[in-house]
Amino acid sequence: MTDEPNDMAETAGQKVNGRLRVLKGKAAFEPEKAIATATRTLVIGPYLTRHGMEAARTTPGLRSPEARLDEAVGLTQAIDLLIVGAEIAPLRLVKPATYLGGGKVEEIAKRIAAEEIGLVMMDCALSPVQQRNLEQAFKAKVIDRTGLILEIFGRRASTKEGRLQVELAHLSYQKSRLVRSWTHLERQRGGFGFLGGPGETQIETDRRLIQERMSRIERDLEEVKRTRGLHRASRDKVPYPTVALVGYTNAGKSSLFNRLTRAEVLAKDMLFATLDPTTRAIELPHGLKVVLSDTVGFISDLPTQLVAAFRATLEDVILARVILHVRDIANPDSDAQDEDVRQVLTDLGLDPAAAGRVIEVWNKADLLDDAERARLAEVSARRQGGADAKRAPMLVSAITGEGIETLLAAIETRLADDRQSFRMTLPAGDGEGLAWLYREAEVLARENAKNGALRITLRAGGEAVGRIRRRFGEKALKPA
Repeated sequence: MTDEPNDMAETAGQKVNGRLRVLKGKAAFEPEKAIATATRTLVIGPYLTRHGMEAARTTPGLRSPEARLDEAVGLTQAIDLLIVGAEIAPLRLVKPATYLGGGKVEEIAKRIAAEEIGLVMMDCALSPVQQRNLEQAFKAKVIDRTGLILEIFGRRASTKEGRLQVELAHLSYQKSRLVRSWTHLERQRGGFGFLGGPGETQIETDRRLIQERMSRIERDLEEVKRTRGLHRASRDKVPYPTVALVGYTNAGKSSLFNRLTRAEVLAKDMLFATLDPTTRAIELPHGLKVVLSDTVGFISDLPTQLVAAFRATLEDVILARVILHVRDIANPDSDAQDEDVRQVLTDLGLDPAAAGRVIEVWNKADLLDDAERARLAEVSARRQGGADAKRAPMLVSAITGEGIETLLAAIETRLADDRQSFRMTLPAGDGEGLAWLYREAEVLARENAKNGALRITLRAGGEAVGRIRRRFGEKALKPA
């Protein structure tokens, strides 16, 4: 982190080539190498005051500036940067040139020089010009919220699809950085082929190279998407209903996924521990099998590049029969996080208020004190017994297992909405038929008749009903 402003004279094309090492048609994406581990970092929260929001006609959010700064620090810690300070910079007005006011810029510059800070993380979205001007004033690297989240995603993505999506989002972001960021790029250059045609400026060459790479990635992602579609189609033929986990980052989705599936998906107390989707089959209390899908966590002000890039990954959410909205109920910011997740679901074309699909899961009950846990448990129980039971939240702890059985029963009940209950009788000794029913339907109850036959109450829907009738006869099933 010894880059001086003069080092920024490096062309955008050189920057891109530094990140994209092309070997035999394959590119290995490298996250921002300028942000090294243990870099001395200052986190700045430039947030509008109430008067500033009124002047900008911005609706105040549920988060306090302190909560927003805490989240920014958590994001910064997610890539192991050494945070030497964090402060709120109240704004009455966003300055077009530097975002911050002149006096604040000078104050921060003095602190940077005194404490030998190499990186400043600005918890906002900076324009290319603002980023350049701040770097010149601070004599240090500056990264905004979008750049930081892209850096985290670049380090965490492990599947081919995840890496391609991150690279596409990063190139889209980088392409915007070419707009008037480096004045020397306006010069013209000659050459042939990839070096640029006669009269083509350096900035045009850099933008064209980025666009060509983006087009190749988009083609690769279409192929990956087709493969995912085939996998999903094969699952649909089984057919197993899909249950998707969504929620704010670090709400405990992966821990809950591990608890429900007995898997060992990475689950850490950090932001964006999970990026790549994971699916596992689980069995509900009465034998119905479902596919459980863990997804990337949401966050406030998620970069638009990432929303677009990860839309394919979130198809499991869009198509899921049941959505588990996991909330960190022990977090003081839980209501604000809930609002952010609902906004992302709305952006995906889903109605977060739809009682038929969404089950709200209040996770991390183990972190609550006894009084608060008892209060929330009472709220949950009261709503489950009320007229609007489908909107009742489930209080659970993915760590201790508290409430998990109740949650599984709620999933089963929700899936039963479009399934019917039937009665049928199996002749004595038809153990094979009984085993088949356990595989194909939910066996709710069974009792022995006097003649040795077995009376069964079961639940099934759609194709399963047809398969049962084909095996046992059209008149085998009677409505329960």
